[in-house]
Amino acid sequence: MPALLERERTVLPPKESLDDLTALLRNHPGPITLSSPDGPHLVLPREIFEVLNNVVEAMAAGQAVIVAPIRQRLTTQQAADLLGISRPTFVKLLSSGEIAYEQPGRHRRVLLTDVLAYRRRRSANRRKALDRMVEVAEESGMYERTTSPPGKMR
Repeated sequence: MPALLERERTVLPPKESLDDLTALLRNHPGPITLSSPDGPHLVLPREIFEVLNNVVEAMAAGQAVIVAPIRQRLTTQQAADLLGISRPTFVKLLSSGEIAYEQPGRHRRVLLTDVLAYRRRRSANRRKALDRMVEVAEESGMYERTTSPPGKMR
């Protein structure tokens, strides 16, 4: 994904293993103290520790991480990339009122918070639709829940 704006940063996972750091964070739920080579020590606030923990978990799983202020404004292309859809499809979402936008000049801008809220709504709607499909299939005898242990198929 291209950089969202100058204050956003996409960070790829390091090549070296994060096993030691992951274990440290998992086994020490906080507080964590940072220390510099010349002596000063600083206890990380709980919120920053939680962000660090999430970043390390994602990177240990081989995922890139995006760090951006929540009030970040995105272009339509950046927002479309974040949602994994085309820019024209994203523009249709704006035109239909699904996502709020600003147009201070010629180009539309959207808030990262609004795009993330839309993504959460879309995910919840998909989950409800899938649950309803299972319910209908069960009622019509087309779907049967099994008692097999997870990971094993019949």
